[in-house]
Amino acid sequence: MDLRTALLALLLLPAAPCTTALAAEAAEPPLMLATPFRADVPVTAYLVSEKLDGVRARWDGRRLRTRSGGAIDAPAWFTAGWPAQALDGELWIGRGRFQDVSDLIRALRPDEAAWRQVRFMAFDLPDDGAAFSHRAERLRALLAASGVPWLRAIPQSRVASRGQLDARLQDVVAAGGEGLMLHRADARYRFGRSDDLHKLKPWDDAEARVVGYRPGSGKYAGMVGALVVEDASGRRFALGSGLSDADRAEPPPPGTIVTYRYNGRTAKGTPRFARYLRVRQD
Repeated sequence: MDLRTALLALLLLPAAPCTTALAAEAAEPPLMLATPFRADVPVTAYLVSEKLDGVRARWDGRRLRTRSGGAIDAPAWFTAGWPAQALDGELWIGRGRFQDVSDLIRALRPDEAAWRQVRFMAFDLPDDGAAFSHRAERLRALLAASGVPWLRAIPQSRVASRGQLDARLQDVVAAGGEGLMLHRADARYRFGRSDDLHKLKPWDDAEARVVGYRPGSGKYAGMVGALVVEDASGRRFALGSGLSDADRAEPPPPGTIVTYRYNGRTAKGTPRFARYLRVRQD
């Protein structure tokens, strides 16, 4: 048995359950987090923006941090001139370029040239106690006054009906976007999952923790065939679809939080047609 095969055999052993840790993490999010859109949401009470495919980040007035609080090593020039007020937003390069910005943030040293492509697209003022409609106006004025070209407010607007919302979703997705975000106009900012903030996409997504692997077969012999993951409710299932050859050769290690897409759930709560999307960027 060669070294690679031996290491893979070790990896294929199931990891110990870690439901409690995942549930604790889900119960104490550091930012305001969205809930999936429901048919009964009164869309005229919300401001709508595009859901950007970037890395969630928070500016605490002094430096950038990930959604879990880790420091982001951005070049000093990138945040020079930013306001002292906290900002909630996304580090974003463009539609369909999540991996580019994710790789950039995880690099050991900041790539000055690559950071020139990045924008911080802000959508909220976490420390402002006003209703969201007022926060959005203050955010636009604050960032305009900063004069920093790569520091921008995500445009917010209203829709007059569900039909108008659906048409806007179709336009965004057709142009390569992920979907839409809906912020309740009269809501205050609060931490955790909130019905004042919804995400609307043509598919669902969720997160789970890697707890083991299933071996590959055929052309994937000697590689990983699927990730075995566990969600916050303790449900375990496999994610094979969506894995690239590189993912199969060097899979996310046990304990890693990954994002997957799915289309509804079974009667037992298991996601239908679950597809691996990416490692969650913290």
